[in-house]
Amino acid sequence: MATKTEGKGGGSGHGSKHGEHGDSEDRASKLPKKSYEKELRRLQEELVKMEDWVSQSGARIVVIFEGRDAAGKGGTIKRITQYTNPRVTRIAALPKPTERERTQWYFQRYIANLPSAGEIVLFDRSWYNRAGVEKVLGFCTPDEHRRFLRQVPIFERLLVEDGIVLLKYWFSVSDEEQEHRFRSRIDDPMRRWKLSTMDIESRARWVDFSRAKDEMFVHTDIAEAPWWVVEADDKKRARLNMIAHLLSTVPYTDVKPPKIDLPKRPVAHDYQRPPRELFHQVPDHASTLKHG
Repeated sequence: MATKTEGKGGGSGHGSKHGEHGDSEDRASKLPKKSYEKELRRLQEELVKMEDWVSQSGARIVVIFEGRDAAGKGGTIKRITQYTNPRVTRIAALPKPTERERTQWYFQRYIANLPSAGEIVLFDRSWYNRAGVEKVLGFCTPDEHRRFLRQVPIFERLLVEDGIVLLKYWFSVSDEEQEHRFRSRIDDPMRRWKLSTMDIESRARWVDFSRAKDEMFVHTDIAEAPWWVVEADDKKRARLNMIAHLLSTVPYTDVKPPKIDLPKRPVAHDYQRPPRELFHQVPDHASTLKHG
């Protein structure tokens, strides 16, 4: 299942008032800024409604974010979680496995992060590490890779059969756009930390990663949990498209929240606040700024 943007380069294929970061990696989007911000806000309101439904209905949702480095996965996750409740919607971004975890069944540490009733888990990278970076960079053996491709459809069918809503998104970015984003990170001290030695290696192994991704799709693009490809050269468009699709896939309803009455503060007849001078106050740095 090759994607359009990945065909190039050898293979397969919060800033504004609504949370836009003014990302230096973004090139001019064809999407008008006001239209983008208005639709993003509407979608984020719907995400809150979906989350309320999940919490009250006891649904369990897993969303997997995969794709090339610098494809915009993290930015999309930020927009999804900007107004959601972290007790309901949480991000699972697992570090490299410990020595103990290396001796476990491969899926074991991911199972520990699956949602309970009334929870949504967003996997920023997932068990599909084995199909991509682990295979290409030699962090797993050929036998372990083959076993993964054989087991993952079974594993995912079990999750769906048990009632988990499983959504898998692949963020597809072109060779040229990835290079632009990497270079912008090199030149930006605020974002340089996002460029790892692994990212540099991935550039040198572009075709190998393309082949690994194609093989992964052949084995894991199953009817119960298909891959959904997000064309991500335009970050703003990719965010809107992915969030809109997520909302269209989950059968949520608008749950009306209970009415909240804020009680009046009781009169403090027997309390007097101590003088401010007794406390260590944070200096008023803001007052030193020039207006305008």
